[in-house]
Amino acid sequence: MTDRVKLDSLVTLHYRVATADDTEVVATFGATPATLQLGSGELAPTLEACLEDLPVGERHVFLLEPQQAFGPHNPELVKRLPKSELPKGGEGIEPLTLVEFEAPNGAKFAGLVRELDDTSALVDFNHPLAGKSIRFEVEVIGIL
Repeated sequence: MTDRVKLDSLVTLHYRVATADDTEVVATFGATPATLQLGSGELAPTLEACLEDLPVGERHVFLLEPQQAFGPHNPELVKRLPKSELPKGGEGIEPLTLVEFEAPNGAKFAGLVRELDDTSALVDFNHPLAGKSIRFEVEVIGIL
């Protein structure tokens, strides 16, 4: 019987994530494969679910709608902030820059600066792929 991926497997694989129009986001094909512990948060849970029961050695492509991938884009997560609330007061930050913020409890989270003017920034705290259909291509090389 061929080994198959379980939701707690340690797997070595090649993968590629792209938008539906085939704009590549990340890929390991043609480079060093990734070794990931499923269930640990290294890969989005929806992408991990695609891997369940896949055999070693086969290549698969999954087309995921926004609600199956990174969820819909939530307009409530787009906020206009004073530049003073940006890291380093916004110095050196350009539009389409991903910036890291720290919550009062010390947790870190990221936001994408969509617009910038003299006094404020429009920051999108949605996942960068929220609202987009995703093409997830994977080839499981081994299950450890």
